[in-house]
Amino acid sequence: MQGVVVLGATGSIGDSTLDVVARHPDKYRVVALSAHSNAEKLLALCLQFKPSQAVLVDDAKAAWLAGELKAAGANTELLTGPDALCEIAAHPEARQVMAAIVGAAGLLPTLAAVKAGKRVLLANKEALVMSGELFMTAVKEHGAELLPIDSEHNAIFQSLPYACQQGESYGRHGVTQILLTGSGGPFRTRELASFAAITPAEAVAHPNWSMGQKISVDSATMMNKGLEFIEARWLFDCAIDDIQVVLHPQSIIHSMVRYSDGSVLAQMGNPDMRTPIAHAMAYPERIDAGVAPLDFFSLGQFSFDRPDAARYPCLYLAMDACKAGQGATTVLNAANEVAVAAFLAGQLPFTGIAKTVEQALGRFAGETASDLAGILALDYESRLYLRSLLPC
Repeated sequence: MQGVVVLGATGSIGDSTLDVVARHPDKYRVVALSAHSNAEKLLALCLQFKPSQAVLVDDAKAAWLAGELKAAGANTELLTGPDALCEIAAHPEARQVMAAIVGAAGLLPTLAAVKAGKRVLLANKEALVMSGELFMTAVKEHGAELLPIDSEHNAIFQSLPYACQQGESYGRHGVTQILLTGSGGPFRTRELASFAAITPAEAVAHPNWSMGQKISVDSATMMNKGLEFIEARWLFDCAIDDIQVVLHPQSIIHSMVRYSDGSVLAQMGNPDMRTPIAHAMAYPERIDAGVAPLDFFSLGQFSFDRPDAARYPCLYLAMDACKAGQGATTVLNAANEVAVAAFLAGQLPFTGIAKTVEQALGRFAGETASDLAGILALDYESRLYLRSLLPC
């Protein structure tokens, strides 16, 4: 039985992970859970899964949660604050760590899991966006196992030869191109002239996937695909020009790999995150994920298109940042997090997200970040700069 830590247990990825765990009580045991501020849900999860430790980052709600755990007779030790995330990420009884904390806040605990040599189930794409080379070097140095959870990267992983899954260069095995698919979000056919009027409620209503607010907005702007582009570059150690983004509105083909003999291998499935989660948890075996099989007779037709730069400027900003280097991708991620939060708070129009990111990239053009301290400092400076420009 393998011990599992779930970082970001109360989010949508946490829900799906714990659903898979619950289906296989003979294989997996939850040893630690974390949440940022959802104390009520974390309490329910602690009572259900009985982890030895839990982390609530929000100190203000910790006293209430501690009291409820004690009243329920739970044996879960409650830790608080962001530093505790790194502690449970290296939990001695854990074999696997689900890294599902959204945004830059997930970088340090995910790195802690890597340095502890865990099997890291990577759902936090920002870790690679902010620190790609540093992160992948740490994976190799500490003997960690890195398995992608994003449906697209998991699909690419599944479509690669086994030798490439184990870290060998894709070029040696006939792979010529990675085809990264994306639905195009809820505004794929909306009139461009109306984009400034898009509301947060409209932006978080993804047509195919059930996700949290931030990642749903990222999907609507296709910044999510831009971040995945950067992540793919590091995960698969591939040339930037060997990655192509393809719009596929049905979200059934999750991504593809093109080979030198003309073959294209694709991974398909219903849009349910339990599929890539179950794949990574059981790899190289297969287990039931609780996902209904594809009914090919009800799918209808598949369609594909090129992403339009005018409709999805965030995607192209991300691809350009990937070419510019680590400093640019760190600024890109920080600026996007600030801009999306401002949009959700009603402080910025939908079209202002791309403009804000572009402004930050211009302000910090040429900045480099070669070590963790430099990455965190540039992230902080970018956020500080943008918050000084946004309305309170």
